[in-house]
Order: sequence, then structure tokens, then C-alpha cells
Amino acid sequence: MSEQKKSTDEIPIRMLAGRESGADKMARNTAKFDTDAPRLRKPPWIRVRLPSGNAVQTLKARLRERELVTVCEEATCPNIHECFSKGTATFMVLGELCTRRCSFCDVAHGRPLAPDPNEPGQLARTVRDMRLSYIVITSVDRDDLRDGGAAHFAECIDRVRELNPGIRVEILVPDFRGKSKIDRAMEILKSSPPDVFNHNIETVKALYPNVRPGADYQWSLDLLARFKAELPGIPTKSGIMLGLGETRNQVEEALRDLRAHEVDMITIGQYLQPTEHHHPVMRYWTPEEFRGLAQYGYQLGFSHMASGPLVRSSYHADRSAKQSGLV
Repeated sequence: MSEQKKSTDEIPIRMLAGRESGADKMARNTAKFDTDAPRLRKPPWIRVRLPSGNAVQTLKARLRERELVTVCEEATCPNIHECFSKGTATFMVLGELCTRRCSFCDVAHGRPLAPDPNEPGQLARTVRDMRLSYIVITSVDRDDLRDGGAAHFAECIDRVRELNPGIRVEILVPDFRGKSKIDRAMEILKSSPPDVFNHNIETVKALYPNVRPGADYQWSLDLLARFKAELPGIPTKSGIMLGLGETRNQVEEALRDLRAHEVDMITIGQYLQPTEHHHPVMRYWTPEEFRGLAQYGYQLGFSHMASGPLVRSSYHADRSAKQSGLV
């Protein structure tokens, strides 16, 4: 007797979602770059020293119990051991499948499932159990949702604050691209505003077609400016990666554009190629060059510049916000 066909209830979630990563994800990417380019040897300042102890494993186990995902894990962040060992994390909501195929990102592409209505409550309880005072909430791109996921962000903010009085919440959002989508997103976030609004432009304008296909440089700038116009008392933040082929002049131009759109805080870090199928590292910028960009940013008027090889958008986010005097 032949085996009966499995019902959809028995098919693993990842299979139902059509998960694509690595070569599968990049095969249909419209970006054009040299996949045969030699991989550059990492300089000494990129090497990460792993801390002792099993804090990483302990925190991962706690997150899995609550069915939560961190961008620290999904994006293979180089600071995961440092942050996890200190009991901090950036939480990624709205699933672990992204509707975009950015050539720098290791998060899997696919057709996401519907938002989990239990996730905001699970997140709030985890934050309470970890006794955190500052968290970052981010998400994959959800082009499939009419509001880009804004209502879910708002629900997470509300539930976290209910269980954690006095906590500071930073959100790192996708671009909400689309006129009706951004209108909905802004109305929703105005009713449940974060303490810091973060959206990364990721790279310089000239590299967008090969680094952020599906995104638009000016749209991202306008998103940051619109939020500031809607809620002028809340600081805005953005981030840039270096090493994708940009020039110093192009980076300075991007910083000027961000300041012209009233962005308050900036993070600048070194791009690290997640797999051989992703965009190659074209150059490793030196610590001295990162410090030079920080100095330039302060001259432009940014309240805080976090610029260094291993800096990421949510790295020491609490420290950045406090040092800036904005929260």
C-alpha cells in the first residue's frame, strides 16, 4: 500500500514557507557582483575573541523556550558572544523569513507566515525575566503585509511596556515602502511611539542596485525625515556598512544626506561576507578611518557616532542613546 500524502499540517513550517538561504537565496537576486572575487583575509582588528562561559547557550535556550528569534543569530552578528554574555539581545519579530533578497544579508528569504499573535506577550515576558532596561526590536521586511508590520511593532512596544515599567524601547524598522503602507505605518506608530526610531540606509546611494535591490535610497531618507516630522521629540537613527566598494567621498555624502533629513544618531561598521554566495568584501576599512568618519559626523552635528569595524546598528544601543542625551 502506498504511503498517503502528508497533510499541510504535517509539513514543517520552513518547508511551507519556502525558505531560501545562501546559494538558493542569491540565485534569483538581481544584484550583479563578482561571485568569483577572492575572499580577503580578515585583518587583526576584525578578529573576535570569544568569552568564556556558556552564557550564549543559556540565553539561546531561553529564547527557544519562548519561540523568539534574535537578529544576532539570524544575521550572524560578530558581537553575538559579547552581547549574549552580558544578557542582552536584539529581538527579531514577524518571523525569520524576509521578502527581500539583499546581497549583504544572511537572513533567509521566503514567503512568511502570518504574524504570531502570541509573540508580543512572549517578548514582554522574556524581557521581564531577563530584567532588561533597554531593548531593540527589529524585523525582516514584510512586503506582504498592508502596513509592513507596523501594527505588530506597536503591539510589541505596548506589551513590553505593560510588563516592564520604565524600559526604553528602540525599534529598527524596514522601509515600509509604498504610499499607502507608509501612511498606515506612521499612523500606527504615532499611537505607540518608540523611544528611538531606527532605520538603516545600509550603504551609499550608488551601490543600492547591487546591495539593496528592492529598496530605494531616497525613500529610506524620506522615511526617517517623515517620522521626525510626525514625532519631533523622538530621536532617529540610521546605519551604514563599509567594505562594499564605496569611497570616502560617497560615505561623507551619505552622512550629509542623513543629517539633512534630521537624523540624530549614526552607526558605521565593517561589512562581513556571511557566505561565499553573498556580496564579497571589497575592502577592510581601518580603525583609523572609522575614527575619522566619526569625527566628520560630529562636525556635521550628529548627537552620537558609533563608528568602528565591529559596530552594528544595535551594538551598545543603550549606551549610544544615553551618551547622546536623547533618552
